[in-house]
Amino acid sequence: MWIGLDDTDSTFAGGCTTYVAYLIISYLIKEGYVLIGYPRLVRLNPNIPWKTRGNGAVSFQIARRGREKFLVGMNYGKKIYGYRNIEEDCDNHGEIFSQVKKILEEEARLNDKNTNPGLVVSKKKIGYELYKKAVKGIVFLDEVTSLLDKNGALYIGYKNKRGLIGAAASIAWNPVFDKTYELITYRKKEKIGSKREIDDDSVKIMDETIKTTFDNYDYINKHNRIKPNSPCPVLYGIRGDDTEDLVKAMNIVKSEEFQGWIIFESNQATDEHLQKKEKIKDVKPFESVIVKGTVYKEPFTITGGHVIFSIQDAYNDTIDCAAYEPTKEFRNIIKKLRKGDIVEVYGGVREEPFTINLEKIKILNVAKIVEKIENPVCEKCGKHMKSVGKKQGFRCIRCGAKAKREKAKFTTIERNLSPGFYEVPVCARRHLSKPLKRIMKEA
Repeated sequence: MWIGLDDTDSTFAGGCTTYVAYLIISYLIKEGYVLIGYPRLVRLNPNIPWKTRGNGAVSFQIARRGREKFLVGMNYGKKIYGYRNIEEDCDNHGEIFSQVKKILEEEARLNDKNTNPGLVVSKKKIGYELYKKAVKGIVFLDEVTSLLDKNGALYIGYKNKRGLIGAAASIAWNPVFDKTYELITYRKKEKIGSKREIDDDSVKIMDETIKTTFDNYDYINKHNRIKPNSPCPVLYGIRGDDTEDLVKAMNIVKSEEFQGWIIFESNQATDEHLQKKEKIKDVKPFESVIVKGTVYKEPFTITGGHVIFSIQDAYNDTIDCAAYEPTKEFRNIIKKLRKGDIVEVYGGVREEPFTINLEKIKILNVAKIVEKIENPVCEKCGKHMKSVGKKQGFRCIRCGAKAKREKAKFTTIERNLSPGFYEVPVCARRHLSKPLKRIMKEA
């Protein structure tokens, strides 16, 4: 039996969809059900204008009995286990739907006009194609409800019901190509909304010690990334490639006491939102793309500290690319680009202005820049000649003697920029963006 939920939280009133799932899982285990595998935290297209905060949906599978248990989390000292295989499945999805719906309605921040929860309970796994579309493009509500009806699923959406899209897409996800994990700890109820007590130095030690974790701390901008800024129940979240290492990492971090923790399987840090585009004319708003091109317009800074440049593809089409102010020191790399450099840009496409919002860049070739430092000297007059036009050579203004352009003195400019991958800092990284730490490990 599959359960999916989305959009239960609020930008101002807290809440958290992973926390609601944590409560539901804990309740269902008390009722005699078992969790199959890890619960899943699935991030969807980050460029959708009406996205939820973080655009992450949650799903999990339950059964009556399972085989091969393993530790998934804790709730007030009681261990939460997942099972690798189903021994006896559920057949009462109507009853499960009613139980889960009640908890969701108690916990969802329905008073926020932008909170539009969705709940799906399905005996069948929803097809992977829905996830692919939801992470890369735009999915409409009627598409999802039609698919759920065909699958015989029970579902409910609240207000504009958009949470149903994420709930269904989360169930549809399969870690076909890549996956990561996130261990999330939850605050004690009396602490929710107050200042979080997490020791930054211990987070740095954890980051340096547990090499399979990533995006823990931004050393340049002094930003503790595992700690949320919102008034939600999450104390902190540690992301990584190894579940055992995540537990070790949790034990290194010094913080206030928490009520429990759980590990989610996730598509975070996988770049699954990106699509490779051979032609700039095929790039569309709200997509996330990889585009190769030659720097056509050199970087310039606009109001707000945002750095803009443009690239041109082999078909002479151009598009602007932007390193916005929140990308901090990444902008210093972008400012070094010059016309003729060949690059591959990675990022989300903004509709207005039509721009690629950079997540990372791969510099493929650095153009050689030669600069004239001295005009040629007339052999008769001993005076420097004057240019007669761009690439047109030189003429002496006294005697009229001419010289070719090559007679001038030139120097090659030191670029101070090397080919390779460059990424935005940890403090500006999107959930789905694959950090270079993971890319280099796979190389």
